[in-house]
Amino acid sequence: MNSFERTMAAISHTEPDRVPLFLLLSLYGAKEMGIPIKSYFSKPENIMKAQLKMKDKYRNDCIYTFFYAPIEVEAFGGEVIFVDDGPPNSGEPFIKSAEQISKTEVPRIEDTACLKRVLEATALIKREVGNETPIFGVVMSPFSLPVMQIGFEKYLELMYFRAPEFERLMQINQEFCVAWANAQLEAGATAICYFDPLASPNIIERDKYLATGHRISKQTIGRIKGPTATHLASGIALPVINDIIDTGSAVLGFSAEDDLIAIKKAAQNKICLLGNLNGVDMVNWSSNKVNAEVKNIIAKAGSGGGLILSDNHGEIPWQVPESVLLEISEAVSQHGTYPLKQV
Repeated sequence: MNSFERTMAAISHTEPDRVPLFLLLSLYGAKEMGIPIKSYFSKPENIMKAQLKMKDKYRNDCIYTFFYAPIEVEAFGGEVIFVDDGPPNSGEPFIKSAEQISKTEVPRIEDTACLKRVLEATALIKREVGNETPIFGVVMSPFSLPVMQIGFEKYLELMYFRAPEFERLMQINQEFCVAWANAQLEAGATAICYFDPLASPNIIERDKYLATGHRISKQTIGRIKGPTATHLASGIALPVINDIIDTGSAVLGFSAEDDLIAIKKAAQNKICLLGNLNGVDMVNWSSNKVNAEVKNIIAKAGSGGGLILSDNHGEIPWQVPESVLLEISEAVSQHGTYPLKQV
């Protein structure tokens, strides 16, 4: 099987030749190329070269065209802060008050330089891999993006006490999210990773999510012209798994804090699981630890397909040694080949 066939089998809840491996490598490409992170993201050709090199090096089953989370804030005119050894972060929120929301306009994808670089990188990669390797684009959910747009405290005020402004911001973000997702699909992405950390009860209680973010996700995902994978960026997923299934996503990124046996049972034949290696802990993993973690996840969640092995956050940290990633790849080959060995 090639990577696309392997992934589609897992998503279809059948057993491929082995468990697919999605090492979600974004800024790690700068490390691979030996150039500063800001310079790396300035040229689509850099992303194409690094992604193809890392796919072969780690026997990775996906291409990840994610640049950095605040690229969407940048598209709205906000600030991005680059550092030498970690993910770029958003600067001061560009929405200073609730009253400013009515004046905020949806960015035009075709006129936004930072987004155009992502589309160019996607198209370059698509020309190289064709239909043999799935390409995953990324959007921030309309419900979670405001944490960077207005700040968490002011966003909670909107959510709980200023319904008109909240709904207006959701409308703006929804239009942007749909246009941005569909532009990536048109450029060659196979599917869209829909990051929605606020859907996790780690951050927002489930009742509030159901009254707000869940409704918004159903509407948004329904307008995206391709398959989606919802990712909670390390947030626990089990308490909301049926809610995520209801949004129409085909894949769920789940947490290292989730119970493997329980979440596998809840997801069986309903949604494919993506996870749940702890990327932060991974920095200090020994060979024995790598082997034990990979073996445990596959043993508990790999039966019958429906599992893609990945990290639990959606991005491999810069500090994770290359040797650990190579050992993860080897452990997947050892323990993830179907039929799985009984343990």
